[in-house]
Amino acid sequence: MKKERSALSTAGTGIFTIVGIVYILPILIVLMNSFKKKVYINKQPFQLPDGKTMAGLENYMTAIDKYNLLSAVGWTVFITVGSVLVILVCTSMCAWYITRVKSKFTKLLYLLCVFSMVVPFQMVMFTLSLVADRTGLRTPWGIIIIYLGFGAGLAVFMFCGFVKSIPIEIEEAAMIDGCTPIRTFFSVVLPIMKPTYISVGILETMWIWNDFLLPYLVLDLNKYKTISIAIQYMKGSYGRVDMGAVMAALILAVIPVIIFYLSCQKHIIKGVAAGAVKG
Repeated sequence: MKKERSALSTAGTGIFTIVGIVYILPILIVLMNSFKKKVYINKQPFQLPDGKTMAGLENYMTAIDKYNLLSAVGWTVFITVGSVLVILVCTSMCAWYITRVKSKFTKLLYLLCVFSMVVPFQMVMFTLSLVADRTGLRTPWGIIIIYLGFGAGLAVFMFCGFVKSIPIEIEEAAMIDGCTPIRTFFSVVLPIMKPTYISVGILETMWIWNDFLLPYLVLDLNKYKTISIAIQYMKGSYGRVDMGAVMAALILAVIPVIIFYLSCQKHIIKGVAAGAVKG
């Protein structure tokens, strides 16, 4: 029996190792090519850079200076951080209200939030673009409101599941001590919801940071570009692409979110499991 378990454990480890290599290999190839001269990227994409093919940091400097990548990074950070903070605060308060106040309105509100998760973005993207243009939301500040609308469904669903697991006696005790509902939420409920806050924050951050279509449809691209849009604009006339700069830009775009995910991944399972509790 122990031998069978040991064999299964070894097989499982081998499978996970292979899957890990398959997933990380494209990133390693991009990283390797980001240090090559662009003429060798197409000719020798899988060969390690050497004295002949090595370009050093030239591709990174080209991406930053010629294509103004730092500005795109700045706007991406602003949109991501702002959107995630607004989503976390608004949806957690909404979920707390939906869970604690039992009425037809709260049931309808919850159903609408859940229903929004199954509506394909393609069904509303052209109408959304028109509405954003007419309401002045074609800015990094305006797109935060749009992200709140699209990110509310999953966040409310997860927060509602977690709030159901919080004993209501804790909140009643706080109110007996003189806390208002707002103070009860921020002083009592919010600290308890920390696992779900972290989990939702990670998921929303990865979605918004890597998103291309929504900023492309909504933002005024003459003034504002995110990283994904800036990389798309590296394509020159007649379809020519500076592959060296593109590879460098991809690394600059991917590395921050990978580091963020790896440092916070253990909280995802905790948050999802906590949000799955039924009341």
